[in-house]
Amino acid sequence: QVQLVESGGRLVQAGGSLKLSCAASGRTFSNVAVGWFRQTPGKERDFVAAINYGGHFTDYSDSVKGRFTISRDNARNTWYLQMNSLKPEDTAVYYCAGRSSPLYSTAGQDYQYWGQGTQVTVSS
Repeated sequence: QVQLVESGGRLVQAGGSLKLSCAASGRTFSNVAVGWFRQTPGKERDFVAAINYGGHFTDYSDSVKGRFTISRDNARNTWYLQMNSLKPEDTAVYYCAGRSSPLYSTAGQDYQYWGQGTQVTVSS
């Protein structure tokens, strides 16, 4: 059984930084693209960032471009989201996701594996 476990979410002040991690277990994540999504109460899950399997291509939502960086360590089956210059509007539950393709997607429906989410709260 595939499991994705996020960590790193916590309360942080505006302007601060956090690094989220997502560890995968249960299978070897070869040729798997990964992404991060976030959700606030009453809203749909939104795309944040994605990276292809090789790590050479990335994509970001306009709201986080220039502030967030996605990366991965394939040897450890772990990927990361470095979040800088955090804003109160970044407050959400953040989910990591894996897609059975080396190519990333910005659509959540294209991902087959999901973590349980980690809460990020940014205070003003």
